[in-house]
Amino acid sequence: MTTGVKAAAMHSLSFTIAPGTVTGFLGPNGAGKSTTMRMIMGLDRPTSGTVTVNGKPYRQHRAPLRKVGALLEASAVHPGAAPAHTCVPWPPPTTSRPPGSARSSR
Repeated sequence: MTTGVKAAAMHSLSFTIAPGTVTGFLGPNGAGKSTTMRMIMGLDRPTSGTVTVNGKPYRQHRAPLRKVGALLEASAVHPGAAPAHTCVPWPPPTTSRPPGSARSSR
């Protein structure tokens, strides 16, 4: 049954991310994570307000993928993978060798 009432996907959202920062959105289904990224990437338009990346809309950047990158649907990359399998530790774990076990460069 449709009631004809639309729920707001976003309301009064504002944040700043420092250049070079890797950022993720966490929250339950329906919290607006994908909607936020879609608006940042210019795939959806807000009904009011603006979305800017370094002071201008994403699509106005000469090379926008050098400014913002996103993975909106991880299941498209790793079908059926559980979230634990799609997470990569950062910084990556280091591998150490016992002293004297280094490979020869010969």
